[in-house]
Amino acid sequence: MIALIRYMFTVLLLSQRYLAPLLLFLGLVTVLTSSDTGPLAATYAAVAGAMLLCSAWLTMASVGLEDQSHRSVIVVSAGSHLRVLLGTVGAVAVWCLMLTAAGLVLPLMLGPHVPGLADLTLGTEAQLTCAFTGTAVGLICSRLVFRRQGYALVLALVLLLAALVGKGVSPVNIMLTRLQNVSNSTDVLVSTSVQLIAAAGFLTAGVAITQAINLRKR
Repeated sequence: MIALIRYMFTVLLLSQRYLAPLLLFLGLVTVLTSSDTGPLAATYAAVAGAMLLCSAWLTMASVGLEDQSHRSVIVVSAGSHLRVLLGTVGAVAVWCLMLTAAGLVLPLMLGPHVPGLADLTLGTEAQLTCAFTGTAVGLICSRLVFRRQGYALVLALVLLLAALVGKGVSPVNIMLTRLQNVSNSTDVLVSTSVQLIAAAGFLTAGVAITQAINLRKR
């Protein structure tokens, strides 16, 4: 599986399709956190929102890299469709982990913040929660599910909007609402951990739905 993840990561790297979501993430983080003097919890909430959009875009780009014949060769080499799908998710997770590191550091460079361990832990949890949710959306809206990417794009925008602003619809909305209204990161560490677990459940469901639909279409 590690070799498969490394291969998927390298393919996305060489394709340069990571550049647009990467620039989007860096641009949003810069605009949203530049000269910010508020609590770090709210700052990292803004960074997490950028991660949600970027992770969905990265996932759709990664799944859509190979045509059907090329993907069939990879499936034969890997041993199953599920292993290839999990390899793609793993590669996207590596990208998101690198972005998470950037999302933790950039606000500290752009604003007069003095972070504590609780702040950095909260920022990591918040970004991973959004990364898991965005990856789930990206899978459901990928070419494995939709042959016409126009429909997939519309659905992705609707799902991402619902995740962000739909009250109680997703762990992302619940988490971001709490982070924007606290001044001490320690107060929401436990609740954010719960939302992270819920987001992992969303991702598991996204993998299962994508796999089921992909196999049924064959």
